[in-house]
Amino acid sequence: MIRRDERASATVELVWLGLLLLVPLIWLVVSVFDVQRGSFGVAAAARAAGRAFALAPDDASGRQRAEAVARQALADQGLGGAPLRLWVTCTPYPSDCHNGTSVITVHVRTSVVLRMLPDVLASGQPTFSLSATQTVPIGRYVEIDRPR
Repeated sequence: MIRRDERASATVELVWLGLLLLVPLIWLVVSVFDVQRGSFGVAAAARAAGRAFALAPDDASGRQRAEAVARQALADQGLGGAPLRLWVTCTPYPSDCHNGTSVITVHVRTSVVLRMLPDVLASGQPTFSLSATQTVPIGRYVEIDRPR
């Protein structure tokens, strides 16, 4: 026999339990989507930066163009204000990347802020670091004049 004061307590317990489980699940789903968006952005940024560097006439303008297109690729994914670290390495001629047989490697690193996490659970805003690398042989995009 059910006592009168315990009636409908299962409904209240179910609602509270549902809220306690649903809120972390929503945060997890939103965080996964943010990280995936950042992953797409950093991969596109590395690909575009490698191509822009290779198409530039020299190394100095190549670095400027690479950073500009990397920032645009991140902005296209909604990460316009995300921090960006971009560096370029070249082999076998590290001081002259636009030499005919060079291979350019562009490294891009950024981070995504995970939203909706209460300050009680983390100090400051938690971030997820992302990086991508693109390797481009310079001869793929540049025509080389050879002496006859």
